[in-house]
Amino acid sequence: MTFKNVFISIIIATTMILSAFLIHRARPEIELAQPSPEYIRATGKCASCHLKETSAIVHQYSMSKHASENITCYECHRALDGQEELGHKGFTLAKNVTALNCSQCHTTEYDQFIRSRHGAPAWAAVTGRSDFTEEQIAFAEKFHPKSVNRGENKLAVIEGPGVMEKGCLGCHAVGKPNSDGSIGSCTACHARHSASVALARQPETCGQCHMGPDHSQLEIYNESKHGVLYALQKSHLNLGADPKTLSTKDMSVPTCATCHMSGLEGMNITHDVTERLSWWLFSPISKKRPNYNLGQEAMKNICLKCHAKTHVEKFYREAEEVVIATNGKVQNALNIVSDLRKDGLLTPEPFDEPIEFIAFDLWHYAGRTAKHGAFMGGADFVQWHGNYELLLKTIEMEEMAEAIRSKSHQKN
Repeated sequence: MTFKNVFISIIIATTMILSAFLIHRARPEIELAQPSPEYIRATGKCASCHLKETSAIVHQYSMSKHASENITCYECHRALDGQEELGHKGFTLAKNVTALNCSQCHTTEYDQFIRSRHGAPAWAAVTGRSDFTEEQIAFAEKFHPKSVNRGENKLAVIEGPGVMEKGCLGCHAVGKPNSDGSIGSCTACHARHSASVALARQPETCGQCHMGPDHSQLEIYNESKHGVLYALQKSHLNLGADPKTLSTKDMSVPTCATCHMSGLEGMNITHDVTERLSWWLFSPISKKRPNYNLGQEAMKNICLKCHAKTHVEKFYREAEEVVIATNGKVQNALNIVSDLRKDGLLTPEPFDEPIEFIAFDLWHYAGRTAKHGAFMGGADFVQWHGNYELLLKTIEMEEMAEAIRSKSHQKN
């Protein structure tokens, strides 16, 4: 290449760089700075691209409360302190939107949420304490003793990391600790772009996780009179009503959120779904919660919006009788396994012998189901799916234990 050609190339390159610089300087100031919510709102900048790339989220957002309040995409997606940043079309976004972003506006809801079982205890029920800071563990343990300061779930470990990720954590990620220091995912109940109160009030949303043999609340609800009425009268309910003024006119039929969270006719609104509970129904042997009296009183006050006091008191009395009776049956069955282990007839390792699986099914499926059925009006779940299975599995365990002891005697 001749000197002349090199010189011409340098001149052309310099001219192009200078032109680009001058064009950039001539842009409006609002475009030179990090895009603002006002700029996005005025130009529809996010929607204009995403209608071509991921159009569904634009339509979902357009139906949300956020859209009606003129809240832009950037206001939720902007990177906050401590969040990993992602450069995107001139924007600096949070690589992962977390509960921290939501808490900028919904501070009270977040503070209530992290006190709940849906917070750190949900994630720790699978992975144990390892992903939490000492401060997070100490905070959660104040409300849920031994629920976070624990080891990883032994069954989940046996099933493997793939099952844990796509199975267990598909639900338990509602309480995932995030790298920005926050805990949880609001989208588990509210969805990402719909951001809907109505969605969170529907039992189908809770039923994403609260279903199946080990926590069959959705199936129990569907069998109950509440569930039947909901199926028939859903179109008459005001599922999107303002939480601050919610009345029985809006929700003449209760859903999960009505009883466990809502501010129905003067009740305190809460995102702590454990606030109105009185028993640890998920445990093998259920005990009263520390806030037993307060929790029961709060839930009864919801019941009294529709039912007479005599009916509510009778309902609770009968439900607690089922819990106490179920505790006794489960304890008798678990004693069979513990006696075998004391006598050295079972290994100390979990889930390596058939009788251990039967014992687990007995309390984890049948025991829980009977207790939840009693408190949620699911008669069939108290009896056939609950107590009948308790009796059947206990007999199976007794026969298995006898065979194990007989085999041991023959060896000796």
